[in-house]
Amino acid sequence: MENITFFKMSGSGNDFIIIDNRKNIVDESGLPSFIKKVCMRRMSAGADGLILIEKHDSADFKWRYFNSDGGRAEMCGNGARCAARFAYLNGIAGSGMSFLTDAGIVHAEVTGDRCKVKMMNPSGIKDNCLIELNSGPLTVSSINTGVPHAVIITDDIDGVDVAGTGREIRFHKYFAPAGTNVNFITGIKNGTISIRTYERGVEAETLACGTGAIASALVTAFKNKAVSPIKVVTRSGGLLVIYFREDNGRFYDVYLEGDARVIYKGELWEDAWRY
Repeated sequence: MENITFFKMSGSGNDFIIIDNRKNIVDESGLPSFIKKVCMRRMSAGADGLILIEKHDSADFKWRYFNSDGGRAEMCGNGARCAARFAYLNGIAGSGMSFLTDAGIVHAEVTGDRCKVKMMNPSGIKDNCLIELNSGPLTVSSINTGVPHAVIITDDIDGVDVAGTGREIRFHKYFAPAGTNVNFITGIKNGTISIRTYERGVEAETLACGTGAIASALVTAFKNKAVSPIKVVTRSGGLLVIYFREDNGRFYDVYLEGDARVIYKGELWEDAWRY
């Protein structure tokens, strides 16, 4: 491959390498290794994930989203906002657009450096499930917001062992075989919750997770009858806003709003993935 032009973008601290691949400039052979290499921090550009923007006949574009481990994921809320602004800035779509993800069609509206994305309807909400951890039993809730999420309410969000406990839940047999993302949240106060997330595929705590923020907001609404919108304070300090409608425990018309910032535009040299 020749040098590859890319944008580095951040959505509330979740960072991505985004490449316009409409002309198939990225070599498909060894793609997982390529992604893993360029997403490695200190060794290459570094990112939580990589997004390929590609042609589609009935939508403005389609994407392929990959976590930093090289594995493909169905959906990423923060990535969706960044992809939408990337498409707008590069003339691929107007300020209002639709694009295809592995989880379905996503609609987005770009305003300045912010983006509001209409997400797919969530499914499979479960409340007060008891799982056994090494430290003892733990009550969790779960929901699929494009990807699977577990949600745990805690009174001490700063003291949570996100890496240890999060990893144990992520690989717990209850969520096998796909595993799950894991969110630790505070109880709602003045329409706002705080969140910390262990992300599947990144296999670490990230500064933000869009689908995790949605999962946590909807679980909060389900458990506490909280009303839309719910604001979610991420670990980066960034604020995500979740809008939704609810009918007898069924959620629909779910929107995720937040920043989608361009950090820089650059070129990946072959050195970025040949090491």
